[in-house]
Amino acid sequence: MFDRHDARDDDRSSRQDSFGRDCGTRGSGDHVDIRHDVGRNALLRHVDLPRGPDRELVRERNHTYEIDGAESRALATVGAFRVVAETDLHDLSDVSRRSLKHLENEGLIRTSSLSSADRAVTLTDRGRDLLEAHRYERDDRSHEPRQAFYAGIRKPRELTHDTNVYRAFRRAEERLRGDGSRVRRVVLDYELKRDYQRFLHERNRGKKDCDGRPDREPEEIARWAREHELPYDDGHVHFPDARIEYEDREGWPRREDIEVVTPHYRGAHAGAAAKSGFRCYAIVTGMVGGAVEAGDGRPTPDSPRS
Repeated sequence: MFDRHDARDDDRSSRQDSFGRDCGTRGSGDHVDIRHDVGRNALLRHVDLPRGPDRELVRERNHTYEIDGAESRALATVGAFRVVAETDLHDLSDVSRRSLKHLENEGLIRTSSLSSADRAVTLTDRGRDLLEAHRYERDDRSHEPRQAFYAGIRKPRELTHDTNVYRAFRRAEERLRGDGSRVRRVVLDYELKRDYQRFLHERNRGKKDCDGRPDREPEEIARWAREHELPYDDGHVHFPDARIEYEDREGWPRREDIEVVTPHYRGAHAGAAAKSGFRCYAIVTGMVGGAVEAGDGRPTPDSPRS
């Protein structure tokens, strides 16, 4: 059995992709060009894990696992979205029930009830640790943000909504890929809201007399929202369910914000979605349908063209 950990040390001749990332090696010593990890492989481009059909040994601290390319894709996908429906993982190339059962037996994923016909899949802490331990070394000159990976269920009551975020992403990614674009990273609302909270409370850090309230003026909040290309309305910053960062067909960095909506969106919630400019996806009988006319949904440049 091939030991991937040792091969990385012995044969580390590498390429750099357009963002300066080390493209790594396959178990056989052949180069893996991460620039072509598009579509179903887009999230796997961030980690040096097996890509082929055969299982290889992968180490993380005192643990050793056997996984193949399909199982690597499943781990990266679940980690990036926190929770994914089991049936959606089966849609990934070669990710079978047997593959998911193997990952569960290895202690890398956990499943829980989602509906009478489906189960929710999340990473265990060991699954997230494996992804983190096998990240590609980043060239700091590229300034490319890291893909965040998550473990465990955050809000059990929102499982159905959260699994639909991945389904919406699949619809958006298929459209972007059809336009010649390439997904680079996915940012969930957790990450955007975390950055916002850090901004709000930045001045309160270390203050013994702090009352816990944000020390920011409305003008500062509005400016932060503009800098992060998020809608700001009536004193509130609005966050999408997920932000897709991608390169368009000409290689320009772009982003698109997506939101999952339900037939129950009414009143202020529906109004906020309509004005947000997010590309909205409607849920029909538990599945994500086509884009809803809620804002123009146009992708926004990450930086202005010169």
